[in-house]
Amino acid sequence: MAKKSDEPKLLKTNNDVADNAKKVSIGVLQGCLSDAIDLTNATRQAHWNVKGAHFSALHAMFETFYNQLFEGTDEIAERIVQLGGIAHGTTQTIGAGTRLEPYPTELLAGMDHVRALVPRYAKVAKTLRAGIDETTEAGDADTADLLTGQSRTIDKALWMLEAHLEPDSAA
Repeated sequence: MAKKSDEPKLLKTNNDVADNAKKVSIGVLQGCLSDAIDLTNATRQAHWNVKGAHFSALHAMFETFYNQLFEGTDEIAERIVQLGGIAHGTTQTIGAGTRLEPYPTELLAGMDHVRALVPRYAKVAKTLRAGIDETTEAGDADTADLLTGQSRTIDKALWMLEAHLEPDSAA
């Protein structure tokens, strides 16, 4: 939860979500935005550099995932602005705000990329679900719904990544 000094200043809007709910939601959304942009970039890194026997399938799958993530980040950022916040998406802001571990840029083998992406997708899924709970409790059903949709997309991608791994290595 954000400290009082970290609470966003609200810009004037006619959106009738309560100010406290707006502040909670903007904080949650900004964290999700940072993570989603970082995950988009990690997935692009995998897409650009994947090599090996599964190249074609993984290259295409990673492209699908980063396009989905791009759409999701746009929805998250726009929701921040709808609530009277400012969406922060610069490289510096994302680098400082992401909750994900840095992606190893030296990876080439397809399954190495899959193994590196799985915990990152799982982390984003977990923080999205926490955000759903937090924004629901704050009284912002629309933001909770947005995060629910994002959660379903990330969960499906996680499932597809894990399907490439041996059954005992996905957990």
